[in-house]
Amino acid sequence: MWRFFITEFHFSGFGDLVEISSVLAQPMTKGYQRTSWLMRTFAYAMFVFMLVYLLNNYLNVWHDWPGVAAYFFVTEPDSVSVLAWIQLFSYLLVIPVVGVYCAKTATHRMIEDSDRLSAMSGYLIRVAFWSIVLIGLIDGLISWLRVENLLPLIFSEDMANNLGRSDYRGTHVHYPLILISAVMAYRFKTVSVAWLALLVVFAEAWIVVARFIFSYEQTLMGDLVRFWYAGLFLFASAYTLREEGHVRVDVLYSGRTVRYKAWANTVGVLLLGLPLCWVVLVFGMWDRTSILNAPLLNFEISQAAYGLFIKYIMAAFLVVFAVSMLIQFCSYLLKHMAILQNEVEVSDDHHDEVGA
Repeated sequence: MWRFFITEFHFSGFGDLVEISSVLAQPMTKGYQRTSWLMRTFAYAMFVFMLVYLLNNYLNVWHDWPGVAAYFFVTEPDSVSVLAWIQLFSYLLVIPVVGVYCAKTATHRMIEDSDRLSAMSGYLIRVAFWSIVLIGLIDGLISWLRVENLLPLIFSEDMANNLGRSDYRGTHVHYPLILISAVMAYRFKTVSVAWLALLVVFAEAWIVVARFIFSYEQTLMGDLVRFWYAGLFLFASAYTLREEGHVRVDVLYSGRTVRYKAWANTVGVLLLGLPLCWVVLVFGMWDRTSILNAPLLNFEISQAAYGLFIKYIMAAFLVVFAVSMLIQFCSYLLKHMAILQNEVEVSDDHHDEVGA
């Protein structure tokens, strides 16, 4: 039985955009079906495992659920909480559920699933982009009003005091702005995280003008630059991976065949990319005292009392980095397996620029 693929491919990279329409005939052999099911199951299992891990981390840290560790490290098994059992089964069910889903959607191509995962990563990055833009501007305004003792003139005395508390500002200002950012990210799909570079330039220029012309400087000004600068590098990583913009060590890569490059990228994802993301997530969010959970839980801010209240959000940058990169690595894996399985046709000259 033969399945015919009629696909339009977009080759985009550092050069001009080239569109190539191609018709490929892919035999639906048992070997192809087995490989496709295995790779799709692996990629989606990584994605779902990550979601389950983040959900359980939230339940453990913010709602005092016992966690899976309570099942393995108790001396009396009968005392294990029902909640621990629920969390354990949430992990155990991932592979069976994902495997069944991939079996029922066997007609989906790996390159199509690669695009779906890449779109998810892109949406997450857009949410993060709008979040730090809005939070940086609004929190900067609030901090400046607080420095100049203008908050009591605009709000009540109690509100002015509350806005000086990181937990109140995080809950009532930052979180709503993140929700607004989620809506804006869905609405504005063409906005690129690269705009953060321009915002960093404006913020730096503001510091220079204020310091050397008006002899005015506040801690919040430097905080805003660091806030946007950190977001630029961490959020742009997944976007750059999708656009094949990362710098490569080309001694063992450049000039090789399509299949060699596809194998190199596949092995790199499995041995380096995905493990890196899991190291960040596991070691950074293992318990309440971990390096990423602790700042988020306590709404940690810098020691400068009149700076921006955003230090805990910068800890979340690493979570966004790991999550977006993990999703994009799964997309990257499926894309190159699609090349190896001849789902897409790409020449040696354009291997690094293929995308569906």
